[in-house]
Amino acid sequence: MKASTIRRWSAVHTWSSLVCTLFLLMLALTGLPLIFHHEIDHLLGDAPQLRDLPAGTPSLELQALVRAAEAHRPGEVLQYLGWDDDEPHAVLAITAARADTEPNASHTFMLDGCTGEVLPMPSANGGPMLFILRLHVDLFAGLPGKLLLAAMGVLFAVALVSGTVLYAPFMRRLAFGTVRETKPRTRWLDLHNLIGIVTLTWALVVGITGVFSACADLLIDAWRNDTLAALVAPYRDLPPPSRHAPADRLPAIAGEAAPGMRPDFIAFPGTRFSSGHHYTVFMKGGTPLTSHLWTPVLIDARDLAVTAVGQRPWYMDVLSMSQPLHFGDYGGMPMKVLWALLDVLTLVVLGSGLYLWWVRRAARRAA
Repeated sequence: MKASTIRRWSAVHTWSSLVCTLFLLMLALTGLPLIFHHEIDHLLGDAPQLRDLPAGTPSLELQALVRAAEAHRPGEVLQYLGWDDDEPHAVLAITAARADTEPNASHTFMLDGCTGEVLPMPSANGGPMLFILRLHVDLFAGLPGKLLLAAMGVLFAVALVSGTVLYAPFMRRLAFGTVRETKPRTRWLDLHNLIGIVTLTWALVVGITGVFSACADLLIDAWRNDTLAALVAPYRDLPPPSRHAPADRLPAIAGEAAPGMRPDFIAFPGTRFSSGHHYTVFMKGGTPLTSHLWTPVLIDARDLAVTAVGQRPWYMDVLSMSQPLHFGDYGGMPMKVLWALLDVLTLVVLGSGLYLWWVRRAARRAA
């Protein structure tokens, strides 16, 4: 590679890294506890505890759970009901002042599916873990904060690619894994390059999935304006129904419309994952991969007739798979530990990169 080409790639790597490094340090630090958020919730006592019930205790009808959720938050409407894979009788409920209230202004709690008992979820509505999550997701700035972090993710990918290009001619002079002990700067340069190339694939995966997750609002809006709008087009000029049919049979109806799948959550009429005329039951598969891929079944809220089974656009599939992959939620505790180790190594790469830039800058100023 020519010297002029190396200088250009070096400039790309330096400035793309410098612009995004402080943001990436924040993301790596906040991402570490988020990998273990379930375990931290249990440790802090914020995880709801379902009471032990005799085997075979029947579940309540779904409409009874709807009434229990609405009674718990008087004056609010139920937006979503979902099932927790980790707790067999747990039903998650989200309520808000209006059906179309944005997520950060809603309230989340758990219902015991057998008794209707309400179990608070403090970490979903406040506390340190929610603070860390909001900081990691949008810097408490909503969509502008998400888009800023998405841009930092793109710069991170540029820095990784340019660093890989520079690594090839650099390593022609050294055996792989060599860490020279001549000077502190040389030692940190070798460690920076070695750890960077070892964690390259993981860093690219986490960076790219982070970009998609940061663009989730835009992707959901595109889905609403394209796929969902086409499915509910016949209802566009009709007034929303004044009364909704009971929700009891929704899982069974959706199961008949999407055989081989099971319900993940129900979006109630008026929410951003549904329309003013429909219940939307989001069905999922039974494998680790397909359990993150949703198929929406639209059910008329007046008479519970299935009006459409939606097809997933590619970008919603990518979004659905990106979010759990970003936090290492696919492989249980071993994958979480691996993700945490790689996160710490990334912190070393970022810190050593700042150190190397500062030492080099100081040397140039001295010269």
